[in-house]
Amino acid sequence: MASTQNIGSKRLVVGAHYGWKDFLAQRMTAVILVVYTVVLLAGLLAMPAFTYENWKALFSFTVIGLPLGQILATLAFMSLAWHAWIGVRDIWMDYVKPAGIRLLLQVLTILWLVGSVVYFAQILWRL
Repeated sequence: MASTQNIGSKRLVVGAHYGWKDFLAQRMTAVILVVYTVVLLAGLLAMPAFTYENWKALFSFTVIGLPLGQILATLAFMSLAWHAWIGVRDIWMDYVKPAGIRLLLQVLTILWLVGSVVYFAQILWRL
């Protein structure tokens, strides 16, 4: 009875091999979210009064005719969705062993995140 040794260069490597790309994507989306949060907090602190008009202006300001407030908010929300997808997908892959259930959970997560982004865009770009 021969034993198989899975060490060194002959070890059995399994998985989706997302590793480095997902690590980098999570860090990049986290930096975008931190920067946007700081900008949003600065805008809130500079707000003369907390009214609906000022709140709306925080997300709908323009620079040279470009709706920069809406673009930045959309970028931040899409970063949040991507960040969440990477994290939740990794949770499903690590802790849900039956492939069918894992696939179902991943599809439901994608549908929920896409629906959230669409709903967010619909609200924000209606301002």
